[in-house]
Amino acid sequence: MTSINPDQVTAARLAGQAAVGRPAGFDPATGDGSLIDDPAVRAPLVLGNRSFKDITDIVCGYAENRPGTWWMPVFGLAATLAGIGTLMILYLLFTGVGVWGLNNQVDWAWDITNFVFWIGIGHAGTLISAILCLLKQKWRTSINRAAEAMTIFAVICAGTFPGIHVGRIWFIWMVFPIPNANSIWPNFRSPLLWDVFAVSTYFTVSLLFWYMGMIPDFATLRDRADLELRNNPRGPMLAPFLPVRIAALRAYVFGLLAMGWRFSQRHWQNYEKAYIILAGVSTPLVLSVHSIVSFDFATSVLPGWHTTIFPPYFVAGAIFGGFAMVLLLMIPARELYPNMKDLLTLRHLENMAKILLVTGMMVGFAYGMEFFIAWYGGNPYELYAFKNRATGPYWWAYWTMISCNVISPQVFWVRACRTSPLVIWIVSLAVTIGMWFERFVIIVTSLHRAFVPGEWGMFFPTYVDVLTFVGTLGIFLTLFLLFLRFLPVFAMSEIKNVLPQANPHADH
Repeated sequence: MTSINPDQVTAARLAGQAAVGRPAGFDPATGDGSLIDDPAVRAPLVLGNRSFKDITDIVCGYAENRPGTWWMPVFGLAATLAGIGTLMILYLLFTGVGVWGLNNQVDWAWDITNFVFWIGIGHAGTLISAILCLLKQKWRTSINRAAEAMTIFAVICAGTFPGIHVGRIWFIWMVFPIPNANSIWPNFRSPLLWDVFAVSTYFTVSLLFWYMGMIPDFATLRDRADLELRNNPRGPMLAPFLPVRIAALRAYVFGLLAMGWRFSQRHWQNYEKAYIILAGVSTPLVLSVHSIVSFDFATSVLPGWHTTIFPPYFVAGAIFGGFAMVLLLMIPARELYPNMKDLLTLRHLENMAKILLVTGMMVGFAYGMEFFIAWYGGNPYELYAFKNRATGPYWWAYWTMISCNVISPQVFWVRACRTSPLVIWIVSLAVTIGMWFERFVIIVTSLHRAFVPGEWGMFFPTYVDVLTFVGTLGIFLTLFLLFLRFLPVFAMSEIKNVLPQANPHADH
């Protein structure tokens, strides 16, 4: 048996079909038809012998039909958290940053920790979409849309913290090089200004990439809404006091977003060219954004921050945390949405678990190299800063970071663990917690004991600090739930391209 001349069972698996006499997608060894060990056989990326029409019906159905009964309670909880966070931000603006736990010793703490954490979360989306697209990795097709959405929402949450950190938010425009009558210009030599350009560029390109990828799907939703309106002109209304048909409103909104897309050959050619160009533009941004964020620390002379390993260390950590967040969100969605397991298979989860294992070891290597460089450099202040991280007052934060980021992903050496959605979800949760603690350890433990012992002090967050961060979690989850409810979660055209029917030589 070879991939050119497979037997009946392998041919069925290759086509994403059921084995003879077995239900769709069933594998007697793993319970999933995508985990094929034979390297000569390409694993199916879509299960259940789905046709082109099935893919359209499934993906459009998520946006057209009512969600499950779980959606509204979860959305209400997320919106409540978002509201609490908004109230805390308003309270801060009315009273000043004195309501935070900042002090003279630790003047960067909770806000910058959260900023770097959210920026890191946003890295996986562009990585999955752009870099894996350029590398022609077809397994990205089922996760790229959700990951791109996650990038947008995470950067929105990240941008909140520098904005409110300045204290007088009405002067935030001064970070931009806008000509003014007072001839006040930003300090272009400050890495904090580099952050403004890097993050705003990253957000703009990621938003364009996300939106442009959805244009063909918006056109499909527009056409389906228009057909529904023609077949049922007396369809359901938006509300008793709003005499607007839901199908008409959907056709209008998606028609506006589709920008006149008509599925012509010329449209597809222009679309694919633009998609590749944006992927090429986005790829260096993945590496540049977190490198520049790391310069906020690396260009200072503070022990624990002044190190050249920060740019690659931050990039690897961002990819690590970003993939963990993708898994943290998509595994529950896979269980709650019908037919999603056929599109987001165990093969996808296993591939991302392998990336978590690799990037987790890269991060662990960076942790070890920091100690080695501190010892080899012969700087007593540098060496003390790292000893203080592991044995000082914040030892619990450091060892939480090590346990979550270095030890927990090691379970993925065992195949049964990296193919178990429950284990992957638990490890992803641990990694997300660990990555937040990593930023807390870098920022707070380096600041709370500076050069002079008279400057030493401890940082304790206030309830405003905690609730503001919880609020951003609510904002992120609220936006993601709205995305799941109203927008195409999967890129339909890309998934159809990986179906066996898309191969013109499939029958030969």
